[in-house]
Amino acid sequence: MKRSLEVNVETWPLARPFAISRGVRTEAIVVVAKITDGEFVGVGECVPYPRYDETVDGVTAEIEKLASAIADGLDRDALQETLPAGAARNALDNALWDLEAKQRGQRAWKIADIAVPTPYVTAETIGIGSVDEMGAAADRLKSAPLIKVKLDGELVMERMQAIHDNAPSARLIIDPNEGWTINQLKEFAPKLDRLGVEMIEQPVAAEGDDGLAGFISPIPICADEACHTSADLTDLVGKYQMVNIKLDKTGGLTEALALAEAATHAGFGIMIGCMIGTSLAMAPAVLLGGYAKFVDLDGPLLLKHDRKGGLRFESGNVYPPEADLWG
Repeated sequence: MKRSLEVNVETWPLARPFAISRGVRTEAIVVVAKITDGEFVGVGECVPYPRYDETVDGVTAEIEKLASAIADGLDRDALQETLPAGAARNALDNALWDLEAKQRGQRAWKIADIAVPTPYVTAETIGIGSVDEMGAAADRLKSAPLIKVKLDGELVMERMQAIHDNAPSARLIIDPNEGWTINQLKEFAPKLDRLGVEMIEQPVAAEGDDGLAGFISPIPICADEACHTSADLTDLVGKYQMVNIKLDKTGGLTEALALAEAATHAGFGIMIGCMIGTSLAMAPAVLLGGYAKFVDLDGPLLLKHDRKGGLRFESGNVYPPEADLWG
């Protein structure tokens, strides 16, 4: 029987409004690709992201136009040449991984020939709010081993001091989402270093990051919006010390594995990140945890409810997916 493709759009309400430097979200809208061979079903989830000129309708159409190719046996290698890196390829690539794992009766990490994933400490995220609101959020997360803080250019040290005071034992990483200038980075970095912040994620705009060249930061700087695939690494040398690997940027696990290997070989530290989605979106990324200094896969924890059979989150750790969920 030929394979068939089904595409669905799902909306998942957030537990509370979530603010970053670009705006506030109250729900996650995801696109799910489902490939069946008549016996087994492979699934993959992606999150279209406006920052990369993606829309839900556009991503859905990109996936649907490959229905005939999928039916005719399009594999992961051919997919890399058929679609560009991005959300649409992510959903299809991960669905193909899942389908193969089920067909072969093997876990995806064995097929990929990588280490068996273990529980990894995952960051838990605090969105932008008032100083008091962010301090209260830190109090709720005070037992978390790792906290990621979203920031803009306002009240940076006041907010971070409130978080540090309310969660004094947590390790801290921060993400301004391209919201700073290079001068703000130079002003804040030494102060944040004294607070124990361990990493700054994409502080300045990816398209205007030349000012990072030659800047010796006391805190490692991680490329997020500036790094999508392994082809981007050359341009990051001398600007960033780490890269954030997200499957919605790489276009799935296949290129994510290639990026992790290439980045490690080039001397970059690695962060494994996510958009806000369900456990189905996070599951393939958990396989990359062995490469990473920081894992940030708390997307499901921001939802009001997660997908049935979702990932296990416990004591600040994210556990590998069960086969029924993915891979």
